[in-house]
Amino acid sequence: MTKALGEAYVHTWAETQVLSGLQGRTVVQALRDGDPHVKIWRAVWAALELPASER
Repeated sequence: MTKALGEAYVHTWAETQVLSGLQGRTVVQALRDGDPHVKIWRAVWAALELPASER
């Protein structure tokens, strides 16, 4: 996420961006809920429309 968003913005994005792939939760909420990191990364990857090489 830092590579895609930058050091200055990554934490804010993770705390505020609600992702449909995480059932309407933020990355921070999903981590606190114990979701698998792979599931979270896939939701982030889709939301940021990152290239397949980043998956």
